[in-house]
Amino acid sequence: MSDSPELTDTNARVAALLQDLAAVQTSKQSQWGYKRAASAILWLEKPLEALVQADGVLRKIANVGPSSTRIIFEVLREGRSPTVEHAVAASSRAGDVERSRSLRENFLSRAAVLRVLRDTRLAGPELADYLADLQMHSVWSDGGETLENLILAGLARGYRYSAVSDHSVGLPVAGGMSMAAVAEQHREIDDLNRKYAVRFRLLKGIEANIRAEGDLDLSSDDLHQFELVVAAPHSQLRLTADQTARIEAAVSIPGVHILGHPRGRMSGTRAGVVADWDRIFRVASRRRVAIEIDGDPHRQDVDFALARRALDAGCLFALDSDAHSPAEFPYAEIAIAHARLAGIPPARVVNCWDLEQLLEWLGAAGS
Repeated sequence: MSDSPELTDTNARVAALLQDLAAVQTSKQSQWGYKRAASAILWLEKPLEALVQADGVLRKIANVGPSSTRIIFEVLREGRSPTVEHAVAASSRAGDVERSRSLRENFLSRAAVLRVLRDTRLAGPELADYLADLQMHSVWSDGGETLENLILAGLARGYRYSAVSDHSVGLPVAGGMSMAAVAEQHREIDDLNRKYAVRFRLLKGIEANIRAEGDLDLSSDDLHQFELVVAAPHSQLRLTADQTARIEAAVSIPGVHILGHPRGRMSGTRAGVVADWDRIFRVASRRRVAIEIDGDPHRQDVDFALARRALDAGCLFALDSDAHSPAEFPYAEIAIAHARLAGIPPARVVNCWDLEQLLEWLGAAGS
């Protein structure tokens, strides 16, 4: 991750260096050890600086051994790691490591997210403003939990409503649902909404797949079976060719409400879709299609820098966890942190609207 003017994220920097070191190891065990240490550091709730005791000893961090601790102290002392630099330079994989480094821009560690959420100098939504998660997956596609348990987990987080957005039929690798399965799911949702009517509303959503030409894997009639449609790219994510027309076409389809994880980027492995995002954001703004900030820690898409451009274009935003189990609901906090760094007003975040306002938008957006 490259530093922004607002944020120094030592945890993310150290984790990235450990990932670099893992990439040049010849031993599978060493690779695994450094990757495990990197993951542990990314999920620390405190910055590494705060874990150095008065005697100069680093507090014990699970899964972080002496070799990784050496890298931590090099970065804390010098802002860099000579150990990693030498190992990468001596490796035949130096080019691969350099490419991976370029694909980690503006990814936040857990410690950085918590710091941003606490920073009263920042504008943007606070946790208390966040009323609902609009992208999550259940056992109906590739999620690990039932619809009712997702409702209960949402209630435990104080949500008033949410949307389930299982994958559509065109993504079989993710258990995409046929329209026959959708009809069954909707009957279950109706039953659950009657059961939890006073406390919670589960919206009938779908994550539709944006195909190569910009159309979706669902027909117009199919789209109208859903209360909320997230359109997202899941293919051709490593192409260097411009795909502006593809994404613009998807945003322009009547019945699309949210452009989900727009680039399809993944930390350290792919940059995702190349496009004229300012042009796409202008189209989305005119059509009142929300731009998603996907809080999956490996996606963080769009990030705060790109979100600022969408904000300038007049876009609405959806801040979502993209959770596949209740344990991943806190990923929404990553999305909220990016929104705060981008300075997005809560009024422009659809997850901060009450249900009545959201339903009004869903009935008009993208029509």
